Amino acid sequence: MTKMLAVGLMSGTSLDGIDAALIETDGAGHIRPIAFRSDPYSAQARDQIREAAALALSFERPRASPKIVEAERMLTNRHVLAVRQLLSVAGIMPEQVDVVGFHGQTIAHRPDRGWTWQIGDGAAMARTLGIRVVNDLRSADVAAGGQGAPLLPVYHRALTAGMDGPVAVLNLGGVANITWLGAGEHDLIAFDTGPANGLIDDWMLAETGSPFDANGAFAARGTVDRTVLDTMLDNGWFDSLPPKSLDRADFTIAAARGLSAADGAATLTAFTAETVALALRHLPESPRRLIVAGGGRHNATLMRMISDATKIAAEPIEALGWDGDATEAEGFAYMAVRVLKSEPISFPGTTGAPGPMTGGVVHNP
Repeated sequence: MTKMLAVGLMSGTSLDGIDAALIETDGAGHIRPIAFRSDPYSAQARDQIREAAALALSFERPRASPKIVEAERMLTNRHVLAVRQLLSVAGIMPEQVDVVGFHGQTIAHRPDRGWTWQIGDGAAMARTLGIRVVNDLRSADVAAGGQGAPLLPVYHRALTAGMDGPVAVLNLGGVANITWLGAGEHDLIAFDTGPANGLIDDWMLAETGSPFDANGAFAARGTVDRTVLDTMLDNGWFDSLPPKSLDRADFTIAAARGLSAADGAATLTAFTAETVALALRHLPESPRRLIVAGGGRHNATLMRMISDATKIAAEPIEALGWDGDATEAEGFAYMAVRVLKSEPISFPGTTGAPGPMTGGVVHNP
C-alpha cells in the first residue's frame, strides 16, 4: 500500500496540551515515527475549554454558542501553530505532508443522545496550512449507533502485531480505555473502563492548586479510604457489558469530599486502578501482558495500584519500543491515512458499530 506522511493531533480530556506527531505509514502494517512535540496549554486556555465543555454538556444537542465558537477558534489556531512547529523541527515542508489527522477537543460525548462533539475547524486548518485535513472522526460511528470511542484500537492492533496474544493495551488519559487483542486479525475488543487521570487532576486542582499529581507522589503520601472507594465502585456502569464509553464528566470527585488532600488523591487513584481490574472481567481471556499508554503511565503510584488490582504487571508502552507520549497523536495520523483509503477505523467489537466503518470529514486546502 502507498506510504504517506501524516501528522496526527491530539488534545485529550486531561487538558494538558496538544500532542503533535509526524509518521510515515501506509495505514496498515508500516509505521515509521519521524517527529513528536507536545505543547502545554496555558491556564487561561484550560479554563476556556472547561467553560466550553460545561456549556456543551448543558445542551440537548450541539448548537452554536459564542463561547464555544471562540474556544474553537483558539483551539484551531493553537493546533495550526503546533503543526507548523512540528514540521519545522522535522525539517519537512507542508507540501510534503499528505494529511493531518485533527482529533479536536471533545467538549461533550453523549452517544446516549446520539451525538458526540469535538470542536476544531478542519476546513480553516486546511486553508491555513495548505494541507489536507481529516477531522470529526467520531460522529459517523455514533450516527450509526456506535459509541464513537475508543478509536485507537486499530492503531494498537498495528503496534502489537506479531506479539503472542492475548495482549491488552490500556490508555490512561482523562478517561481510561482498554483494547484486548486476541490471536486473530479481527479478534478485537475495546471499551472505556472508567476515569483515569481526570478525577485525580480535578482533585489536585481543587485541593492543592496543582493541575496533576506528578509521578503520583501526593497520592503515595495518603491512605486509601475503603468506604469511599467502595461507594464509588458501587455503580452499575461497571457491570454493563461493552462496548461502552464515557464522558469525562460522568464521574466526579464528590464522594471524596471531606477526606484530607493526600487521602483523597490516594483514594481516587485507587478508584482508577480498581475500575481497570473490573474491566478485565468483560474480556474473553485474561491478557498475558498489560501495556500502558497515555499520561497516566507516568504516575508510579497509579501503575503500582493497577498491577496490584489486576495481578498483571502494568508495563509502559516503551517496553514495545514506542514513545508513549506520542501514541495517541500517532494513532490519529494513522487513522487519517486509513480514512483517505476508505479503510475502517471502528469495529463492532470496539465501538459497537454495526460493522467495520471508516469515518471522518476530509477538508482539502
